[in-house]
Amino acid sequence: MRVFVFHLCLADLVVAFFQVCPQLMWDITDRFIGPDLLCRFVKYMQIVGMFSSTYMIVVMTIDRYQAICNPMVTFQRGRARLNIPVCVAWAISLVGSIPQIFIFSRVQVAPGVFDCWAEFIKPWGLKTYVTWTTLVIFVLPVFTLIVCQVRICRAIQINLYTKTHQEGESAVTNAPASRASSVVGVSKARIKTVKMTVVIVLAYIICWAPFFTVQLWSVWDANAPTENATFTILMLLASLNSCANPCIYLLFSGQLPKRLVMLLCRNQSKLKHSIPDEGTMVSSLYTSFKIASESR
Repeated sequence: MRVFVFHLCLADLVVAFFQVCPQLMWDITDRFIGPDLLCRFVKYMQIVGMFSSTYMIVVMTIDRYQAICNPMVTFQRGRARLNIPVCVAWAISLVGSIPQIFIFSRVQVAPGVFDCWAEFIKPWGLKTYVTWTTLVIFVLPVFTLIVCQVRICRAIQINLYTKTHQEGESAVTNAPASRASSVVGVSKARIKTVKMTVVIVLAYIICWAPFFTVQLWSVWDANAPTENATFTILMLLASLNSCANPCIYLLFSGQLPKRLVMLLCRNQSKLKHSIPDEGTMVSSLYTSFKIASESR
């Protein structure tokens, strides 16, 4: 699970540095400043971030489905050097974003004015592009996520029901309950990761659903209020998903928030007496992170 979360964080960093930051500078300068190669690269990496963040959540949910619904198959896989689902998610992201290189280019939008722009076949080119993007980045992944989560919840419900009856029978026959209690402990650990996955999936749907809804509305309805402030806010809401994922993992990590709170409280009490050395603060923060990781 840590491998999936690590790569999900990498995907979110791609969104931050190659989607949000270039778009922010683009909005400040009003025009894209840079050569044609940079224009194509930025547009390519923007879709790579969307693909990777989405499909990393998909493969993570499928992995939780395998661990809960087919545990014996998961244990018999053995330990491989490469995480195949993670490689598949990155491969889909890198390959699926290739059309961006040919769609966008540095074009002249006015006499002497150049911008990074897309050229679509009229009148159906733009509609096809937005609809296809919505299908492969939102609709199909959400359908897969919902199916997996429903089956996971169903399997957990059956599992807990069976274990409850086993514990009841053990209590009646006075049988040793060490085996049952250890199984329950493993189930609680798995349920915790499933809960985190569910929250990540919900955050993804909440953040991306308005974005794709607005995109489809703007291309299929000629009277759509694209200049409305509400439209702009809903489109920007999608980027918040990359901020939400690390926060969700932080909340579900258990020991790490406690260590951070203890560290902040301790540093605050020291500030009342003297100003702590900056190197000491960095060292304390690194030690706290390391202790939290080892305790897990």
